[in-house]
Amino acid sequence: MKHTFTVFCRWVPVLAFGLSAATALAQVSSEAVLDAVPKAPEYQLERAKEDYRYLAEGSAVPHDFFDPIKFIPLSTTRKSYLSIGGEIREQYQWLNHTSWGEGVEDHGGYLLQRYMLHADAHFGTHFRVFGQLKSGLTTGKNAPPELTEEDRLDVHQAFVDVRVGSPEKDLTLRLGRQEMVYGSSRLVSLREGPNVRQTFDGARLMLHQPQSQLDAFVTRPATTKPGLFDDEPNRDVWFWGLYGVKRLAPLHGGLDLYYLGLDKAQSRFQQGSAPERRHSVGARLWGTHQAWRYNAEAVYQFGHFGTGDIRAWTASGEFGYALAALPWKPELALRTEFISGDRDPANRTLQTFNPLFPKGAYFGQIALVGPANLMDVHPMLLLHPPVGNNLSILLDWDFFWRASRADGFYTMPYVLERPGNPSQSRYIGDQMTIQADWDVHRHVQVELFLTYFHAGAFLQQSGQGRDITFFSPRVTYRF
Repeated sequence: MKHTFTVFCRWVPVLAFGLSAATALAQVSSEAVLDAVPKAPEYQLERAKEDYRYLAEGSAVPHDFFDPIKFIPLSTTRKSYLSIGGEIREQYQWLNHTSWGEGVEDHGGYLLQRYMLHADAHFGTHFRVFGQLKSGLTTGKNAPPELTEEDRLDVHQAFVDVRVGSPEKDLTLRLGRQEMVYGSSRLVSLREGPNVRQTFDGARLMLHQPQSQLDAFVTRPATTKPGLFDDEPNRDVWFWGLYGVKRLAPLHGGLDLYYLGLDKAQSRFQQGSAPERRHSVGARLWGTHQAWRYNAEAVYQFGHFGTGDIRAWTASGEFGYALAALPWKPELALRTEFISGDRDPANRTLQTFNPLFPKGAYFGQIALVGPANLMDVHPMLLLHPPVGNNLSILLDWDFFWRASRADGFYTMPYVLERPGNPSQSRYIGDQMTIQADWDVHRHVQVELFLTYFHAGAFLQQSGQGRDITFFSPRVTYRF
């Protein structure tokens, strides 16, 4: 711990220099004068949620270079239209002591590239076709690329929507390959952090009302293969569920209730490998109250693993307080969670939690620790330097322990990295991160990740346990 703090202190001058430079930029930026003019909508994480019908007629929103391809009329009434968009993302990654000293080293780092292009065709108000291509490339990496790093060219999404109802209340049937993300992305995510995102093949029925939403789906996750147009539904996995969201005005937030089902031909945990059928029921309460924000979630899992039963659970909470009157508008937050692990590998009942399809950067962009058999405490400080309100800096320190000494250590998403029996220590390590996000303007986002992971007693006693330093700048251009 003392060594970790010493390394962290060495970064403080670097951070101070960066913040000073950002403040200087703010003083000379003409864009700091705002805000009477209407703004174009921000690009969405789910590009299929974007709506450019405001371009059908005259709009007070300032003209954007890409407006001509964001709304291409397909009928004289302009109710049918085509919208085209895309993304280019370049990211450099460097880290030492891969897998805490057990992996292949990339002393010069390597480059990740993501290219995406989509077309969104609306035919009146009831029918829609959406298609999206993806290309994820890896350059300069000594070890073979991970499944989430490379997919040279493939269909990322291809679905049709059939919609009935009014703008206030509508029912949509979506068929085909599609992204799905629910809640805080703890269990179902499009996996934005890694180079290649996650999609699902199947059907989804979505009911939207002003204060509620209910989705039902039956899918197979799409595999990620590195070749050309070779992704396909995973024939060994079924994934289905029901997810509801109710807005609660008195709480300035909402309540999520859900059921998720998973059937997998073969899964591997500390206990062994076997077929898995798992059911997850959960609830999430979230919202804000004055300067406070909160996000609490609990999930219980049951089912069968081989010839045994499944009894697993998790509970998490995040609570933040904004000091908006202070310079740089700091926000203090604390996140903590317990994710169950197996208590006895010799007992056929499995207590290891399965996080299903979580966000790829679950505990930071470095993504070293997976959400299974885990306890963590995670204090955070978020700052907003005065650069047109578009720069945020996050400082966090995450501490990890194994929930059960009898179970192993899992990386993302729940890959058994090390068995639990070589060490009786719970302490995995602690991870300190500085993350800067700067929305330069509507199209360009610049991010910087700097992480130091101090290996704890479990990693040191179960194999190589060297500390890891991670550095990664990333630039994204969207249109």
